[in-house]
Amino acid sequence: MADATAALDLDELRTFVAEVLDVEEEEVTDEAEFVKDLGVDSLMALEVMVELEKKYAVKLEEREMKSITTLRKVHDLLASKLEK
Repeated sequence: MADATAALDLDELRTFVAEVLDVEEEEVTDEAEFVKDLGVDSLMALEVMVELEKKYAVKLEEREMKSITTLRKVHDLLASKLEK
């Protein structure tokens, strides 16, 4: 799985999340909070989660969804899952 982890590029992830949320890529900074800064609601968060699961072939738990509040946290969580 090291190849998958290496393939987890932060800028590519930023572009992907921006597309799913239908926001400008520049708005999705590493530390921008999805709810507070980008106006993400629970339905949008669920959509992001589903799309991430499809794209990276991982399973995200509901409890993990609450912890991924920024792009950096999404990246860190995916990286840890892809390392397993």
